[in-house]
Amino acid sequence: MALFTMAALAFSSFSLYALNKTARGIANNDLPIISSLIKLRTSLLAQESYAGKYQILKDPTFVELFHQREKETLVNLRVLQELDASRDTATLKRLYADFRLAAARLFSGESNREGELRGLSARLLNAVDAFYGKRQDLLQAELQSANYQQESTIRWTIIISCTGFLLAIGVAPFVTYRTFRAIRKLQRATHRIAEGDFDYDPQIPPGDEISDLARDFTRMAARLKVLEQNSLDASPLTRLPGNIAIERVLDQRLKSGGNFAFCYADLDNFKPFSDHYGYAKGSELLRVTGDLILATVKELGDPGSFVGHVGGDDFVMVLSTDRVSEICEAVIRSFDQEVRRHFGPEDLARGGIDGCDRYGVHRFFPITTISIAVIICGGDEYSSAVDIARASAQAKDSAKESPGSNYLIVGKRKQA
Repeated sequence: MALFTMAALAFSSFSLYALNKTARGIANNDLPIISSLIKLRTSLLAQESYAGKYQILKDPTFVELFHQREKETLVNLRVLQELDASRDTATLKRLYADFRLAAARLFSGESNREGELRGLSARLLNAVDAFYGKRQDLLQAELQSANYQQESTIRWTIIISCTGFLLAIGVAPFVTYRTFRAIRKLQRATHRIAEGDFDYDPQIPPGDEISDLARDFTRMAARLKVLEQNSLDASPLTRLPGNIAIERVLDQRLKSGGNFAFCYADLDNFKPFSDHYGYAKGSELLRVTGDLILATVKELGDPGSFVGHVGGDDFVMVLSTDRVSEICEAVIRSFDQEVRRHFGPEDLARGGIDGCDRYGVHRFFPITTISIAVIICGGDEYSSAVDIARASAQAKDSAKESPGSNYLIVGKRKQA
């Protein structure tokens, strides 16, 4: 009984170790490569867009935006080089070098370079897509290999255990059943994850034979889900999470039952600013605003804090209630200092710009400010993210009634 039981357990443990090693390889190598390729494609599309806009508008702002995304691309190429020093990575580096050279010629004033740039961009994107497809095929092959290993483990574990069963009918079936059940759960989880069901839980209890491996697969699925959702939902301008992620965070906070602060930040007089200085300057102000809000929350907030971009000039923060005033005041200080760099000297001296409001009436607009409406959530006051959004919209209107940057908490106005 002891001999055959330990032989079955030893074989199962060795096979499960190999499966665990495969899962860790996917999490530490395949997923970062796929993530870098997704980010690389996004950056390349943005660079092509900025180059095209520069060709039409001749605005040097687009050159600056191009170079910012260029830095991101180089970082992602370095990551790919470290994780996969293959011919595909070398091809991407070579094509991107040609793309950068063509862009430099375009920005230097050489004519008829836009067609060349578009052609190089198309080749580069095709290479990225081909590389991405190859990595996806490789990931599928690894999952299929893991599935084969699982089936082999089941088969041989049953054979060895059944041999021991002839000698110890009361012990061997119990061991076989536990091992078989755990492996079948993991096999089912592998199929569900491969089909895109990233929320599937194999429900393997702690202490079971493959509970550690099940946790690795669950973490891998969670990372894949976050990567997919962030890629689809994130703002292409600020790269902050969008509405889907915001709603998910609020639902999780409401289910937890604890108190938290939902902060809705809105820029005052942003549209006149964008109309007056142009689309590129408006986009740059939004990007900088998202960066400074994120930096402030990372510095002063707790690890569970969240920053999102609803769209346009609307941003949200989800914070702990004990730090909300400090963070709002820091955001306002940073914004009021930063926004002055985006206005011309004459407009700064006048304290604003001339423009037309939404009704077409020509009037004077003060320098852009930021208003933050803070809703303290918890208990049974708000039952859903929709209720919180409705309450924050009302509070935002109240916060915007007073001139200058300010924030409002539960009906009490705070001036910065």
